[in-house]
Amino acid sequence: MSESATRKIIHVDMDAFYASVEQRDDPGLKGRPVAVGYAAKRGVVAAASYEARAFGVRSAMPSTTALRKCPELVFVPPRFEVYRAVSRQIRAIFADYTSLIEPLSLDEAYLDVTENLRGLTSASATAAEIRARIFTETGLTASAGISYNKFLAKLASDHRKPNGQFVVTPAMGAAFVESLPVRKFHGVGPVTADKMNRLGIFTGADLRQQSLTFLRQHFGKAGPWYHAIAHGEDDRPVVPDRPRKSSGSETTFSDDLTDPVAVETGVQAMADDVWAWCEKAQAFGRTVTVKIKYADFRQATRSRTFPSAVMSHDTLRQVSVDLVRTVFPLGTGVRLVGVTLSNFETADEHAVEQLDLGL
Repeated sequence: MSESATRKIIHVDMDAFYASVEQRDDPGLKGRPVAVGYAAKRGVVAAASYEARAFGVRSAMPSTTALRKCPELVFVPPRFEVYRAVSRQIRAIFADYTSLIEPLSLDEAYLDVTENLRGLTSASATAAEIRARIFTETGLTASAGISYNKFLAKLASDHRKPNGQFVVTPAMGAAFVESLPVRKFHGVGPVTADKMNRLGIFTGADLRQQSLTFLRQHFGKAGPWYHAIAHGEDDRPVVPDRPRKSSGSETTFSDDLTDPVAVETGVQAMADDVWAWCEKAQAFGRTVTVKIKYADFRQATRSRTFPSAVMSHDTLRQVSVDLVRTVFPLGTGVRLVGVTLSNFETADEHAVEQLDLGL
């Protein structure tokens, strides 16, 4: 048995997290179709309760579409501070069982419990205890997938949703992957799934029949990954406290902007949001990227990379405005702008670099 097959990995995924928090905090929402977001013309669903999902409402769906599918849909504005606070509660529960916690978002994480701190004999028992504690301490339900690697654990957590758990043992791994559509594979997006389907690859069994050479030829660098997961193999470790690689902020305007000054003002506001986070985290990046989405949903991005990190609020603002000016004059209205700072280095690293330059 390989080293990866001996590991005990749990993928914990909260059930309809944002919507469930809102239903918990407002009993009047229980049992009703709830969408976290805004019902405005340009609104987008951030999360949907299971009652709303029954009507076909999904996250990232335009609010107008969601209301057409479910006229009784109740919109609740997001409260990210509350979601972050609950997420910290859940993370504290995880920490009672292992120090190897890899958060993927506020509502899901990988745990390596090969050697759990409670001395529980099985990963399944560990997952059950964690889920019970989450419910007792937060009033929310979680689903869990348990397996010998991250890929299978994540697939397994979807298998008994909501409020369930599922184990994929080493003996089951290959057969479990065989039976699933490639569209369900984590890391295979809709575009890749469509390409696979055109090549006659619909299930894990179909994928396993392809040679590594064939997959490299059609999918490039991702080919070896698809070859591995088709055989139930994934050697990625659970990496705690993965460093954040970027800070970004974007906004969708209630009406399309056609005035360049208004677009510049929006970009400056996004740069202010990004800088506030960078100052708080003391993490600064070398690459500034501005994103534009037009009224017809076409997108444009402009980037500039510096030799060292951007360490000034004014510089970030000015560079962001300079970048957006490269798309002027505007041929059509602008519905969204965003600013991202990436290629991070910490303030300490920057200080060392400055010191080296001064020697």
